[in-house]
This record gives sequence, structure tokens and C-alpha cells, in this order.
Amino acid sequence: MASEGSVDFGQTARRLIRQGVSASLATAGRPASPGEGYAFASLVLVAADHDGAPLLLISNLAEHTRNIAADARVSLLFDGTAGLADPLEGARLTVLGQAEAAPASHQRARFLARHPAAAVYADFKDFALVRIAPRRALLVAGFGRIAWLDANQFLLDGGKIAALIEAEPTILAHMNNDHAATLTLYAQRLLARPEAGWRLSGIDPDGLDLTVEGGRARLDFDQPIRSPAEAHTTLAALAARARGAPEAGSG
Repeated sequence: MASEGSVDFGQTARRLIRQGVSASLATAGRPASPGEGYAFASLVLVAADHDGAPLLLISNLAEHTRNIAADARVSLLFDGTAGLADPLEGARLTVLGQAEAAPASHQRARFLARHPAAAVYADFKDFALVRIAPRRALLVAGFGRIAWLDANQFLLDGGKIAALIEAEPTILAHMNNDHAATLTLYAQRLLARPEAGWRLSGIDPDGLDLTVEGGRARLDFDQPIRSPAEAHTTLAALAARARGAPEAGSG
């Protein structure tokens, strides 16, 4: 992975994608359209595939979808600067890639877990799930920390995490049915989120997606995992850490 000092640029790039709820999508204005010859920017909902590639659910009626049909090259801007007094001091990532069909059931599940309201229209004939297959990305990790990354410097090898992908539904069911209290402990003690009733909506090599009514949270792992066995070990270690952590506001 590309790195500078203590900054792992590849991991930072993936975390920006995985934390994203929405992103700015740029497509090329197609010939004979009102946007011909211009870069066309739009707001889209995003999720992350297990390897870190962005997933989008797009409508055939959207201008950006028509542009993609003519030229599948796109860019996506992920903005990690929320809440900063000076946004230019925060991290952001521009991903350059190719839009392609995303037919796998786990990809659909990942997107709908991130955006449950999309289930209402996800099966409409004029909607399609697409994966942005990255070619390169420009990461600005803060002032003066800038790096171009090739796809293999921030995407994970799908073949090496196949067992984890297959096991994700089983892990979610087990944690939600048998360890619901632990999930709330993760959120309250490790993320300082006081709500109760947290559920696990996703697990990938880099962390957990947690949801609660009206909210969501991301819990990153210290190191990527690649198998169900590593997931078990990591979840147990997080539980021990959470039990030993002080309650939010207790100090």
C-alpha cells in the first residue's frame, strides 16, 4: 500500500469510500444532449463492495445514466470534510473508473443495507445497480498529503476475501440474533453513540456498518480481515475492548 509516514493512503482511500453515503458523480455530456461537451456533475447515493469499489443504483431516466450509456468513464468525489471549520484541511478522494453492471446478489444486499429506503424502487425495470471499477484515484488526506493511487493500491483482492463475502449474511444473522447487546456496546463505548438498539447491517474486511432507527455508524478495524475466522477473532476483541471502555460521558 502507498504510504507516507504513518498514513496508509490505500486504507485511507477505502475508508472514505466505505464511510460515504453519497458522492458527487461526474459523467461526460453525450453528443446532441444539452450537456454536450461539458462534464456533468450530479449527486448519487453510494455503497461499497467488499473489495472497496463503489456501488451505485441509477435510473435510466437520469441524465448521468444516459451519459454513462454513451461513455462509461466516470469520476466520483468522496468528501470526508464534514464538520471541519476549514474543509480544505479534510480528506477527500476522487475515483476515476468505468461503470459496469453489478449483478451479484451480495452487491445488491450491500447497497440496500446501506440505503434501505431504496428497496422500494430497486426492482423497478428502469433502475440498475452498477459498480464503478476504479482505474486510479487521487487522495487528498489533508494539507500537503496528496497521492495518486492505482486501483491495486487501494482495492482489495476479491479472491482472497471470497469466504468472508459468502459468510456475511450468516455473521449478520448471528450477531443480530445472539449478540444484539454487544452491538449496542460497540456503538456506545467505541463510537460514543448513545442510542440503544443497534443492528449490524454489514461486515467487510475493513470494518462494521451499524444501523439504528434514524442513524448509522461505521466502526473500522485496526487491520483488515479476510476470513470468517478472522472476523470471529476481531469481533471478540472489539467486545472485550468495549466492555473495558468507560461509558460515554462518565469521565
